[in-house]
Amino acid sequence: MSLCENLSQLSQSPDLPKSPEGNPVFPEPWAAEAFAMTVHLHEKGIFTWSEWAAVLSRELHKPGRAEDGSDYFDCWVEALSDLLVSRGLADASAIFALQKSWQRAAEATPHGKPIELANDPLR
Repeated sequence: MSLCENLSQLSQSPDLPKSPEGNPVFPEPWAAEAFAMTVHLHEKGIFTWSEWAAVLSRELHKPGRAEDGSDYFDCWVEALSDLLVSRGLADASAIFALQKSWQRAAEATPHGKPIELANDPLR
């Protein structure tokens, strides 16, 4: 199956955020970056689309997830993190620490300014 066919199947996911016209959309720039990282890692042979789909599906069906799909890309990032940790390519505690750092940076960044890790007051 080609990458285009895989992406086409992915765009049919029922939980993927869609525009009013029904086209898949990224709710925020970080979601597009997470998508691009996933495609890149797949192209590098880190995982197959079947493996990716299984991990993402498991994350999407966990109890407590938003029924309206608004946390779709949060699930996406969690699934990607889990896959990278299970492959030994990332450390779970390092990912968690980085998430916390980004959160602190976001909270410390004035409205309308770009969020940068340098804005984390604990860095």
